[in-house]
Amino acid sequence: MNIVVDTRYLVPGQPYSASFFTYDQLAELAAAQPSHRFIFIRTNKAAPLPGLPANAMELSAGPGTANKLLLQYGYNYKLPVLLRKQRADVFLAAEGICSLRTRVPQCLFVHDTSFIDTPALFSGMHLRFYRKHTGSFLAKAKTVITHSEYGRKVLLSKYPIDPGKILPVHTYADSLFTEQPDAHKEAIKQQYTDGKEFFLAIATGHANDNLLNLLKAFSFFKKRQKSNMQLIILGAPAISFLEDLQTYKFRADVRVLPAVTEPERAAITAAAYALVYPALQDEKGQCLLEAMQCGVPVITSDAGAITGITGEAALRTNPSVFEDIAQKMMLLYKDEDMAKQLAQKGLERARSFPKSSATALLWSIIKKAANG
Repeated sequence: MNIVVDTRYLVPGQPYSASFFTYDQLAELAAAQPSHRFIFIRTNKAAPLPGLPANAMELSAGPGTANKLLLQYGYNYKLPVLLRKQRADVFLAAEGICSLRTRVPQCLFVHDTSFIDTPALFSGMHLRFYRKHTGSFLAKAKTVITHSEYGRKVLLSKYPIDPGKILPVHTYADSLFTEQPDAHKEAIKQQYTDGKEFFLAIATGHANDNLLNLLKAFSFFKKRQKSNMQLIILGAPAISFLEDLQTYKFRADVRVLPAVTEPERAAITAAAYALVYPALQDEKGQCLLEAMQCGVPVITSDAGAITGITGEAALRTNPSVFEDIAQKMMLLYKDEDMAKQLAQKGLERARSFPKSSATALLWSIIKKAANG
């Protein structure tokens, strides 16, 4: 079987910006199926993927684009030609877009349903695009993948499609993310915060990050607790946020790390006092699982798919109310027993999202699409 996968949306070094899986995960999927051929479509400017198995190859499909209309044009007119040349048996389509002009069976990945339930997170152009075309994409695809049962239910509530056609495939934390001894944590804190404890936050550059409310909550925490607690933000925040940070009262206690390696990210996560993730929406929840697998307590939102990911293994907060976020930060800071209990619950919860079951389920959905 020839399986073509669109990987043009992946951004190296920005794990939380990816809407599907990582390069390593896709390569591992290919390696687990040596009798099948995998073709990964990438842009002509993307760096080659290292460590591909013998049954996998990369294929340049021209320049990338963030314009959904141009992307759809490519899917409808250029992609069918590519699929014919590669004798594709199935195509894994990302970004919630599939081709409406190919006969090749398609497995459509809808990573984000917030255009339905939280449309304010989408720009006007993208919102109009998905509202207009998603019904056609879902009807065309043989199978549909979401990251969560929540996302599956949202699609079923909006579109008249067969429930058996949509299946959630959970994400998982890499094995690099694990508990670390105290000496290791202290070394990380010495390196990044002069030995001080720190809250960890995640940035993807989208309004969904809710980082401005997090800054307000951190100010509230600092004023009330008179603590030397620091805040580390992993990832690349929006330019507007970085501009606001320049005039922030406690900016000396905030460190933004836009580019760290995977091992560095794992080490920083494991050394955090807690992950504070007041995202407005996140159906993937990768950073939540990474923190929980490291035995790090989690404070996160009480809405959408996030509650299904964390279960009772996190302190939940209203992401729209910075005072509530700050209250949860103070509660965890003052109650070490609660922090330890949450850490233990997180470790147990992370085990509910094993890598093996995600890979097996993804493969079964691919085969189901191919067999029609």
